[in-house]
Amino acid sequence: MQAWLRPDPRTVRLFVEGIPTAVTANEISIMQATGGENDGMTHQVARFVTSVAPFFLTGMNIRVIWRRDRYLRGSDHISFQQQGYPAARFTEPRENFNHEHQDVKVVNGVQFGDLPQFVDFDYTARVARVNGAALWALATNPGTPKNLVIHTAPPVGFSGTNLTTLNWDANTEPDLAGYEVVMRETTAPDWTSAIGVGNVTTVTLNISKDNVQFGLRAIDTAGHRSPAAFPQVVN
Repeated sequence: MQAWLRPDPRTVRLFVEGIPTAVTANEISIMQATGGENDGMTHQVARFVTSVAPFFLTGMNIRVIWRRDRYLRGSDHISFQQQGYPAARFTEPRENFNHEHQDVKVVNGVQFGDLPQFVDFDYTARVARVNGAALWALATNPGTPKNLVIHTAPPVGFSGTNLTTLNWDANTEPDLAGYEVVMRETTAPDWTSAIGVGNVTTVTLNISKDNVQFGLRAIDTAGHRSPAAFPQVVN
């Protein structure tokens, strides 16, 4: 049987929306102009979860799916997205529809219904490890840097610039060590490189904003990292 046709006890799906649900037409226009469709808060949460809940810790592979929910479907997390929260959905990689949204019954010898004998409790425990690792890291790691902006105006007398200037508000954690700028190719799903910039609130890099996506993470003295912030545009 092909791998995608059978249950996978070591994988959990993580569905994350692309264009945020609670977004204005102007914000959508900026996303289109900057290529930020894959950089909403929910995608940053997904990148963070995969980094803090790895297989060696949880026994699970996290399969991130860039879709708000299963195809043309929705669940309770969407109501949080409507209020601006970066909510996501964990769920098994291949559903058995005989055992969800069904009355308990037997039809042609097939048992329907959500019954205890169809629950893989070991799988449930591993998913709980993923959730626990993610929640622990969100609670104990530094917070996402606030009010990160990327400047687009060129220096006086120039029509453009290949420099990229970022600035942000200082984090308030007493054990803050500093920040790192993260980058990736626009086609890459996750951050692929990082530049430590120290405990500052602004940096100018000789890297063109046309070619890559930028983010910013806070780091504490123990080396724990925050979810990445994606910059807003300032002309």
